[in-house]
Amino acid sequence: QVQLVESGGGLVQSGGSLRLSCAASGNIFRVNTMGWYRQVPGKQREEVADITKGGRTNYAESAKGRFTISRDNSKNTVYLQMNSLKPEDTAVYYCNADLIVYGGYEKNYWGKGTLVTVSS
Repeated sequence: QVQLVESGGGLVQSGGSLRLSCAASGNIFRVNTMGWYRQVPGKQREEVADITKGGRTNYAESAKGRFTISRDNSKNTVYLQMNSLKPEDTAVYYCNADLIVYGGYEKNYWGKGTLVTVSS
């Protein structure tokens, strides 16, 4: 069974930084694209950033210049370094991954989320 486990959320003041981590575990053959999404109650989940296995990155406009996504393929882990945080970044952040398990085919998986709260 595959699990995506996020960590690193918490409370931070406006202008501060946080680093989120997400580790994929289980009977994994290959992890392809990994990404971060966020959701505020009452709103749709939105993509923040993603990164391919080869390291190509993509960012939402709101994240450009402030957030950096990276990954460690040897650990099946993706990171999101968030700097210059704003109150509007407050959300539950979810890890997402396209991966293949042994004997299977590519499927999309979600973590349970980690809460980021930015105080003004």
